[in-house]
Amino acid sequence: MKNKNRFLVLIFFISVSLFSQEKQRTKFTNFLANSYYSVNLGGIFYPFSNDNLIDGYKTDSFSKNWFSGRFMLGDKITDNLSAQFGTMRPASWFKYDNVNNIGYDRSVWINAWFLSLKKDFYLSNKTSFYAEAGIANLTRFGFSIDDKVIYNDAHYASLIYGLGLQYKLTNKWRLSVNGTFLPKSEKQNQPLISQFSLGFEYHLQQVDDKIAKEYSNNDYFFPNNIFQVSYGTGDIGFGVNEFFGMSMKVGNFDSFGIPVFWVGEIKAKHALSLTYQRLIYRSEKIFSLDWGVSATYFQSTRGKTDVFAFSIFPVLRFYLLRKKDYDFYTNYSIIGPTYISKSNIDNTETGPKSTYQDTMGFGVFFGKERKYNLELRIMHYSNGNIFTKNDGVAIPLQLTFGKTF
Repeated sequence: MKNKNRFLVLIFFISVSLFSQEKQRTKFTNFLANSYYSVNLGGIFYPFSNDNLIDGYKTDSFSKNWFSGRFMLGDKITDNLSAQFGTMRPASWFKYDNVNNIGYDRSVWINAWFLSLKKDFYLSNKTSFYAEAGIANLTRFGFSIDDKVIYNDAHYASLIYGLGLQYKLTNKWRLSVNGTFLPKSEKQNQPLISQFSLGFEYHLQQVDDKIAKEYSNNDYFFPNNIFQVSYGTGDIGFGVNEFFGMSMKVGNFDSFGIPVFWVGEIKAKHALSLTYQRLIYRSEKIFSLDWGVSATYFQSTRGKTDVFAFSIFPVLRFYLLRKKDYDFYTNYSIIGPTYISKSNIDNTETGPKSTYQDTMGFGVFFGKERKYNLELRIMHYSNGNIFTKNDGVAIPLQLTFGKTF
């Protein structure tokens, strides 16, 4: 109850701060002006073996997919020192094939979220060397056979460190070659994790006052505030969720779609949401960033469990088409801190009550002065594998009606 009260107080103060902001923010806040994001893809190596299994269990073959990703948000403290927050994980899990030659195939999942400091050492105007160190939240999902634990779950804090080279293409873009490492843990029965990747950094650039004023005075519509009511039913299925989670079954193919979202083991039969969003930044025409708060009620499909969720979240909105009578957009929101009222739903441990909300959708603003809004969106709740219990909740396609002001 104490955590719930703290969460609600946090929502209240963030809401008040959102209302107090200026009408049209066309310049980044100081924090955003020094920020960047980084995307890195490459190979990940973790020498799991039969030595990690309990006595009496082994296999002669393993399925390994080395492809992996590392994604980060960074903020420049000084010109050559940055703080970074991100995650790294393989694209698919390591698998023990045919354990004990009796047909058992079992996977081991690993996932790391981390905070680190990155120090740049410039070799020239364009080229730099960096060193990185920090702490990671490492989560491993082991496996059982016939209710017997063969490789145990693990959840612990680990050192993370790395080295790399970067090349500055422009003030916005940097290319990088990276090596990232999490040391072996004898206590947790976890081998060394090594990742080698190629990627880029994109640094946000502040516009000057003159350009910001021109943006603010142009005719492109950006809502300062939106209030939305959304409803969805699982009776229409979860095909949209599965498509964007690349888990739709089409014929003999069970992973059709685009891997940009998540589904979840728990399915909502009904879902009702109330959402408020506030503009905090807009570009000239295409992009805006909002902060939002929401309250969602849903009922699970299997056990008809009633659940409430309260969230704060960022929203990235991209305007795809601007016409005389409407503006068409897509939006995306991830890692919105959430308090969820149940940690056990339909006899499934979904993780702590502190979790995250993710949404994505398509919509239009229409009517005189774009006062009205229609949107189709999907939602997801999970803790991002920060904890070993993370089955996740899938909210079906919701029809949303909104009012701008």
